[in-house]
Amino acid sequence: MSPTAAAHVVAAVVRRPRLWGAAARQWRRTTPRGWWRRRPFLPVPSGDYLHFRLVTQYGSADHRIEPADVLNYLAWCRHHDQAA
Repeated sequence: MSPTAAAHVVAAVVRRPRLWGAAARQWRRTTPRGWWRRRPFLPVPSGDYLHFRLVTQYGSADHRIEPADVLNYLAWCRHHDQAA
């Protein structure tokens, strides 16, 4: 994910406080264990996971991530976590 796309996603989530908890849970769930031992030395999901999500969402890993789709996903995660 490009830094610009990441900034747009983060900005969209920041404007929706009710999704902050779901975003934090998903961030924790998708951050690989021992992330500090591997490049890029940041607590971000693996490239393989992002590739999988892009292909299953858009049919191509080359598609740009849409902030609205991330918000819908986080809303679904929030609902799913509350139901569990």
